Amino acid sequence: MPSVLEIPKASTPPGGYGEQMPPPILANCTDSLSVGVADFRGLWRAIDVRVNGEVAPSTLKVWQHLERIEQAGNRVVITAGGVVHDMYADGTFENGVNDVMAADFKTPISVAATFEGDVLILRPRGFDGVEIKRWLDGQHLMWEYSTFFTVRLERVK
Repeated sequence: MPSVLEIPKASTPPGGYGEQMPPPILANCTDSLSVGVADFRGLWRAIDVRVNGEVAPSTLKVWQHLERIEQAGNRVVITAGGVVHDMYADGTFENGVNDVMAADFKTPISVAATFEGDVLILRPRGFDGVEIKRWLDGQHLMWEYSTFFTVRLERVK
């Protein structure tokens, strides 16, 4: 069974992955989580979406959000919305997400990732002050996309 360092980093296929999520990237990895890394592994579905503290309109696409999180060591792979964002949470841009935006599957992004306490924080290059956060709130995963929206997700499996 391979170590997390032996598994090549994944990225979004051209045009996104379509209707079906690709197979898990870290499925055969034998490494446990690093010390200080919160465990978000699983398949998660949005159950509540808020904008400025108010329930978001049902027409907002994020209500349909389904994401798979894989982890090993300090590596995190988030597969959702057509993208595969594979990163090491070491605070560097070179080991962070270097992929494309889910908005168009073309626009390049570079994002540094860190675990600060039990929170995964993503900081996109060139957007000072913008942070995308994930943390557990009881049984739920919380996903805060800067000041745009906050999503509560339940574990599907």
